[in-house]
Amino acid sequence: MIDSFTDPSFQTLLNAVSDAILLIDDSGRVVLTNSAAQHLFGYTDHELCGLEVEEFIPFHYREHYQRYREAYLSKPHKRAMANGRALTILNRDKQELKVDLRLSPLAALGRLYILITLNVTDRRHQAEVALQVSEERLWLAKQASGLGVFDFDLEYNVMHSDERMRELWGCRSDEEMTYERYLCAIHAKDRATHQAAFDKAIDPAGDGIYQIEIRVTNPLDEIERWILIIGQVHFEIGRAIRLVGLVQDISKRKMLEKELQMQRAETEVLFKQQIAIHTASAIAHELNQPLTAISAYSEVALRAMESGAFNTNEVKRALEGCVKQSQHAGHRLHELVDFLQKGEIVTEKLNLNEVIMDALRIARNDGYSDFHQVLQLEPNLPAVLANRLHIQKTLVNLVRNAVESMRTANVSLSAITITVKTLKEKNLAMVSIVDTGPGIDQEIVRYIFDPFFTTKPTGIGMGLSISRALIEANGGQLWVDPDTKNGTKFHFTLPFAS
Repeated sequence: MIDSFTDPSFQTLLNAVSDAILLIDDSGRVVLTNSAAQHLFGYTDHELCGLEVEEFIPFHYREHYQRYREAYLSKPHKRAMANGRALTILNRDKQELKVDLRLSPLAALGRLYILITLNVTDRRHQAEVALQVSEERLWLAKQASGLGVFDFDLEYNVMHSDERMRELWGCRSDEEMTYERYLCAIHAKDRATHQAAFDKAIDPAGDGIYQIEIRVTNPLDEIERWILIIGQVHFEIGRAIRLVGLVQDISKRKMLEKELQMQRAETEVLFKQQIAIHTASAIAHELNQPLTAISAYSEVALRAMESGAFNTNEVKRALEGCVKQSQHAGHRLHELVDFLQKGEIVTEKLNLNEVIMDALRIARNDGYSDFHQVLQLEPNLPAVLANRLHIQKTLVNLVRNAVESMRTANVSLSAITITVKTLKEKNLAMVSIVDTGPGIDQEIVRYIFDPFFTTKPTGIGMGLSISRALIEANGGQLWVDPDTKNGTKFHFTLPFAS
C-alpha cells in the first residue's frame, strides 16, 4: 500500500491540490510532500522528506508537541487542530506563519501515517483585508462622486442597478428597474442621442464603449438632471450580451458650463458690436472730409448756376473738385478695406470630413450640444483646398444658428444632418447642413446674408454675411435652399485640391 503513496500518479494528484500537504509516519518524520508544501516551507521535496515535524514548530510551542502527538496517536481520527484557531509554523527562513491544520490518519503496510493539510491563514486574511479595503475605497469613491452602477443583461432584458442609480431614475426600492423604465426617464430630446450611442456600443465591429451625456427626469420629484453615463459592452461569439456601466449626476457642471457659455456669447456679441462700431467710425472718419468738400464744391456750383452772371470756369472748377474728392473718398475706402483684410489667405489640403467633426466638437463644447447629429459623410473624399479656420468658423456658425433656432421653437426632436457630396462635373465638394427647426420665413430669405440684418434679439447680423465672405474667399459659394419645407437647409461648396 505504501508503494501507492510514492506512485507518480499519486504524486501528480497531490501536486494538483492547492493546499500544502505533508505525509508523516508514526515517528513524526516527513514521508511525502506536494508542491504547495515545498513552496510554503521553502524546501525542496528531497530536503523535506526525512525531516521531523518538530522542525516546523516554533521553539516556544515544542514542549507541548510531544504531549499532543502522543494523545493523537493513541486515538487517531480525522480532525482540525486548535479548535478553529490558527496554529503557527516555521518556514526555512524561521519566519512564523499562521495556518489552519487538518489531520487525517492513513493505515498502510501495518503502519500508521498522518496526512497533514495546511492552509496559510495569514495570506487568506491579507486577501480578505485587501478585498475589504478595496470595497471600502470603492464605496467612498462612489459616495464622494455620487456614482451609480448598473449591469444590463442584454440577452434577458434584465437591468440590475444600485441604490444611487435607482435614486436618480426615481425607482423605489420595491420597484423593478427595467430597461423600459430606464428609457422612459430619458428626456425626449435626448432619446435619439441615446439610441445612436447604444446602437454603436452593441455593434460587434466597434469598441463596445457606451458614453453619453443625457437629461433624465425623475418621476418622483419631477427634477430634470444631466447624467453622464459610461459603460462597456461585453460580447460573446460576436453578440452583445451585457452592458456594465456607471452613472453620475453632472447637473452642476452643466449649469456652470451654460453660465460660462452665456458669458462667452455675451462677450462675443459685445466684441462684434465694438468691431462694428469702430469699423463704422473709421469709415465715417475717412468719408467725412471728402464729403464735406464735395458738399462745399456743389454749393459753389449751384450758386454760380443760380446767379445771373453764369461763370462757366467757376462751375467747372467746382465740379472738378467734386470728382477729385469723390475719387479720394473711394481710394481711402479701398485702403481701409485692404487694411482690414490685410494678409493673403493661407490655404492647405484639408480632409473635409475631419474639419466637420472638429467643428461639431467645438460647437458642443461651446454649449450647443442639445441636438442629435446625423452624419452622411462621403468616404474616401478627395482633399479640398481651403483655409481650415475659415471653413471651421463657417460650420460652427451654421450649427450654432441651427441649434438656436430649434431652441427658440422648443423643437422636441432637435437634429442636425450634415451631408457631404462630390460634384464631379464642377470638381467641387458640397456640404449641406439641415436642421429640424421652424425654417426661415420666405419674406426674409433674400435678406439673411445682408450685413446687419438679424432676427435675433441680441444678434448684430454679421454671422451669415461673414460666413459667405469666408467661403467665397476660398473659391466656393454659400447659399440657403429657399424651397425647404421642414427646417432650414444651407449649402456651401469648396474646390478640390486637384
